[in-house]
Amino acid sequence: MVKKKFNGFKKKDFDVFKVKGLEERMEALKVQIQPKFELLGEYFSPSLTAMTGDEIHYHVAKHARRTINAPKDSWVAFANNQRGYKMLPHFQIGLWETHVFIWFAVIYEAPMKEEYGEALLKDVKKIRKEIPSNYVWSKDHTKPEVIPQSDLTEEQHKELFKRLKTVKKAEILCGIQIPMEEAIKLSGDETIARIEEAFQTLRGLYNLSKEKV
Repeated sequence: MVKKKFNGFKKKDFDVFKVKGLEERMEALKVQIQPKFELLGEYFSPSLTAMTGDEIHYHVAKHARRTINAPKDSWVAFANNQRGYKMLPHFQIGLWETHVFIWFAVIYEAPMKEEYGEALLKDVKKIRKEIPSNYVWSKDHTKPEVIPQSDLTEEQHKELFKRLKTVKKAEILCGIQIPMEEAIKLSGDETIARIEEAFQTLRGLYNLSKEKV
């Protein structure tokens, strides 16, 4: 049960990424954003467990390895491991200064990248039908740039999936972005509904990682 109600994202949440200095921004993240990620973690872990059939745990990003550069984004990740998520297919809810992101992700630390890339290639036609045109893809979780689903031909999709299979540092992420201007107008319940809808849509990509890997 969520002990405290999630009230949505506010302008001051996004403004955290304007705070100068590593220590100062880390403190702002800790005070302003991480409590909201904790609420979302508590809320979505049980629903993702029910949705996937795996026991899903949440992990709020701590950015512990940073010693110089302040984080430009932050998130809570969900995976079927209590100790970590980077090595596994996982879901994310997070913020850049400009938008909210909701992702399904397989990043470069995942040892099953090659097999998953092959599974994606085999199912490319099905994936193109199941992922809505307003969704986006990313090749790098550290950058805000994305590729709209509506812009990708089948051949370009195949290239994206081949890259995951063959390039050591390759990643694949799929999901939605909610611009800051839109996100701050959504209530907590409306935000949760948007996230739930995205997770349901991305469920097939997660299931593929379970079935084929």
